[in-house]
Amino acid sequence: MPLKQRNVKFDWSETPIDWIPNEPYASYFINEINLILPAGEFWFCRLYNKALPLVTDEKLKEDVRGFIKQEAMHARGHSSATEEYLAERGIKTERNQQLMKWLFDVVLDDTPFGKKVPTWLERRWLLARLGLVATIEHMTCVLGMYVLENKKWDELNSDQVLLDLIRWHGAEEVEHRSVAFDLYKHLGGDYLSRYYLAAIVVPMIIGLWVDGAANIAGQDPRFAKKKPAVYKPWMWVEWFKASRKQLLPNPLWLLVQQLPYFSPWYDPSKEGSTQLAQDYLNQSPAAMAAGAIAANMKVPA
Repeated sequence: MPLKQRNVKFDWSETPIDWIPNEPYASYFINEINLILPAGEFWFCRLYNKALPLVTDEKLKEDVRGFIKQEAMHARGHSSATEEYLAERGIKTERNQQLMKWLFDVVLDDTPFGKKVPTWLERRWLLARLGLVATIEHMTCVLGMYVLENKKWDELNSDQVLLDLIRWHGAEEVEHRSVAFDLYKHLGGDYLSRYYLAAIVVPMIIGLWVDGAANIAGQDPRFAKKKPAVYKPWMWVEWFKASRKQLLPNPLWLLVQQLPYFSPWYDPSKEGSTQLAQDYLNQSPAAMAAGAIAANMKVPA
């Protein structure tokens, strides 16, 4: 089935900061993904548009185009949460956003730190970054399955709009989970590179997530005395506590979920459940509304 872009929209007018009732830490922790993802996903799109002319397999080329469209919509969805939800409720997001912009627009740019890559290294630099995306996409598939299967948030009457955002996104991550790895292999990605790529990606994602969550949680008077920071044990202890309450994935569990990626026989299509993803996309309020609008636009006047 071809990957399709679902032009979702979200109404943030009623979503509280503690979108998981009485759980401010977990609420901030998950809200940080709204600040992490847009810059990275727009970078994915630029990178894949650069790689697209090199793809010789027509089915993969179609999948890459679908991937680009879905990732662009993910970025817009989380940007709307940042601008219309977090910023509107007084959360200062600039510091976290600028950090992500620096990472993707400076460090991982076609011209890293403004330096032109030698011609003989251009293909290798492109392939290394495609490998980073493939490694990230394994983790996002894992997280996608987590948000689709976690019913604890529903039991606590968590905000349905934010739940729909992360579950719609998670479902599409599961849906397109094979594309990044297939592209990386198609263009010459090798097995051993997965080790150093994972050594970069996993600490980077976890570190950025905790650091960003600490920054926005630290703006809340309830956490003023804690002065949250990525290097303070309190942030990590609270993460473990929240995971025991099934509000967040356990960090050690996340690390264990990376192990299949190191197998020589790794096949992303065997990870996750396409059926579970499709089931959610068929009932997601935002995806259903987007589908209805798209269908109406196709009806002749």
